[in-house]
Amino acid sequence: MREEIFAAARSLSAHGLVTAFGHASARQGADAFLITPPVPLGSLWHGDVLHEVSLDRDELPEGVPGEVWVHWAIYNARPELNGICRAQPPVATALASAGVPIKPLHGQGAFVGREVPVYEDARLIRGREAGEALAKSLGSAHGVIMRGNGAVTVGESIGAAVSRMWVLERSAEINRDAASAGTPRALDEEEFAYWDGLNAEILPRIWRYLKANA
Repeated sequence: MREEIFAAARSLSAHGLVTAFGHASARQGADAFLITPPVPLGSLWHGDVLHEVSLDRDELPEGVPGEVWVHWAIYNARPELNGICRAQPPVATALASAGVPIKPLHGQGAFVGREVPVYEDARLIRGREAGEALAKSLGSAHGVIMRGNGAVTVGESIGAAVSRMWVLERSAEINRDAASAGTPRALDEEEFAYWDGLNAEILPRIWRYLKANA
């Protein structure tokens, strides 16, 4: 699991999804998770410390990211999830700040949902209450954009979470480019259902690509 977390950190950095800020985590058993330290993810080395955080209590260990509450609240709300990443995808963030919804205009766009929800508070998630509010905005979705403050994506593994962050940014770019060229046409219900059914097949391939190019 440690190697997957370090691979997630390298991939998010190499593909321009984080700069100085961002973090990634993976569930550790039923009642804890491992999270990256509060340093630029691209600077992490295999020997660096990953922090274990308990889901059973809200007393946090020293040295964790200030926004660890993002992970704590989402893991508690969504027991089926095993990976979360917090990043700053630039185009997705810009579209949310402009009030432009991100919709699936290409097949892989379905992997982040029919329309990506937006958390409307631009402040950092520095407490339990804020974390729970973000988790509520996420709901059952695969990701949520934090207006003026980046995005969070989730998955059944940390690789799926990172892959969805990459897909989110690619989808945002396609939405932007399509709007500048003409009238965007989203996937219809049948097309969306088809592509949504390919999550388990295609996300691992995206994850392999991201790691190979990190």
